[in-house]
Amino acid sequence: MRRTRGQFVGATRLFWPFGRKPATRLLFAPHDLRTADPTTAGDFYAGYYAFAGRTLRTHGESPFDAVPPNEAWAEVLYGFGWLRHMRAADTAIARANARSLVEDFIGKRRDRNEIARRPAVAARRLIALLSHSPLLLEGADHAFYERFLRHVAKLAEWLDLTLAGAVEGADRLNGLIAVTLATICLDGQDSRRRRVETQLSDELDEQILPDGGHLSRNPRLLIEFLLDLLPLRETFAARGLEPPRGVLTAIERMMPHLRLFRHGDGALALFNGMGTTPPDLMATLAAYDDARGRPIEHAAYSGYSRLAAERSIVVTDAGPPPKGAYSTEAHAGCLAFEFSSGPQRIVVNCGASRYGALELKLAARSTAAHSTLVLDDRSSASFGRVLGEMRIVAGPKDVRVARQDSAEGPEWVASHDGYRRGLGAVHTRRLLLAGDGAALSGEDEVALTGARETLPAAARFHLHPNVRASLVREGSGALLALASGEVWSFEAGGRIIALEESIFLASSDGRRRTEQLVVAFDAVETPRITWRFSRIRTANPRAGKTVAAAIAERETGEPPPELDPDPDA
Repeated sequence: MRRTRGQFVGATRLFWPFGRKPATRLLFAPHDLRTADPTTAGDFYAGYYAFAGRTLRTHGESPFDAVPPNEAWAEVLYGFGWLRHMRAADTAIARANARSLVEDFIGKRRDRNEIARRPAVAARRLIALLSHSPLLLEGADHAFYERFLRHVAKLAEWLDLTLAGAVEGADRLNGLIAVTLATICLDGQDSRRRRVETQLSDELDEQILPDGGHLSRNPRLLIEFLLDLLPLRETFAARGLEPPRGVLTAIERMMPHLRLFRHGDGALALFNGMGTTPPDLMATLAAYDDARGRPIEHAAYSGYSRLAAERSIVVTDAGPPPKGAYSTEAHAGCLAFEFSSGPQRIVVNCGASRYGALELKLAARSTAAHSTLVLDDRSSASFGRVLGEMRIVAGPKDVRVARQDSAEGPEWVASHDGYRRGLGAVHTRRLLLAGDGAALSGEDEVALTGARETLPAAARFHLHPNVRASLVREGSGALLALASGEVWSFEAGGRIIALEESIFLASSDGRRRTEQLVVAFDAVETPRITWRFSRIRTANPRAGKTVAAAIAERETGEPPPELDPDPDA
């Protein structure tokens, strides 16, 4: 229906141009909140273009003529967000190089490229050209100014027509933000601005949930949207216009929701597409956070909860997977959790691989890549290719959650039916964080709806790369030494614990090998298991004792002699 309506609206605007006034002036340039690296401008001038984890050398040729290493690299190139690095350099060479690349793109009609025409890429390009127009137009002649203005106006018109069609999910919201910015920055756009403002407010009301989360349940998208909505709000104010109510309320809801995911080290919990937390962007958003209050503890609409006690923080996921276009980056991690003590994360999820191979992306989205219970080596949600995208096509539907603050500490219990259809099982997890933050107790229970002889189950706890783990007491326990000097123990009610390899995809220096604690059992024979993390040593300023020393103290009950810090240990 949306596609048919878009075709009708597009044809009407194309063949009935009366009443449209072409833009003749650029009135304002929005502020780009994303941080820039001026040294990157020098790399561009030398012919090195590093995007999406890949670097291409053009040997003096235009990057638009080169064969892109992958689609992600091409999307960044055609999105023009790299202009911010040239603006940060603030040199005559950087300005001339930026203008030359843009002129090449406009003059040779590079916008006809299939990747450049994607709505998400076109929206990023429109925002980038508007935001960095001072860089491009300073010292330019009038002919370039007119060509640039015509190109931006046509891009905004084309994107506006495209959004009337079948553009869904985050791409649609990005496009509406871009077109709204264009109607404020270009003259003669009042009638279109009023229409697009209404569309943007309606879309924000639909995609941003009452608790501030997004329909995709992806924390990374909240960062991206805020980095565009905040300059949009500023641009309205600079033009003396009243921002749409939908924009203001969306920002007010999203800010505290984003704080729900924040660990003690400032990084966000790794759920449903969240990867490396950009500390510079988080600091920028914090400067715009007017409330700066405590994080919300329970996001009922988004399905996330936060348990906090003293230095310890637990973030949990208890929501059904998003549907349709909103599930392109969603994970099968229902009832997964992350756990941190002070500035050190202990239990994590593997994170997201946005630019890796397809196999790695799918593996990172599986249930086994999350700190939750896995039954029969299956994921609690199924993935399938729809319209060229890997979406969730089946998953938990009945997800129930309850949270309370008891005398012992914050308590959380949730269940999901993601395994009911294939295995006839319902998973229930209970968590209790001690009031002093020194212990996290958990319980996993599998309720079977039919008769089975056996059902393999494995409770997985992925560890942060900075945690050094060692098994004790013939595998019935484990000791975890943190970089901060704290030492934690892990026990699973006497059950054998395995230490297996894992991968951490959200490190600032790339992928890192890590480990995971695995408690395997038969859910038919043992439908319920308990486990517990306990702090047995607080942070040591010297932080120099080895895991072996901590093991000796744990097993003998006597503290070992002081050891000098060994940076190579």
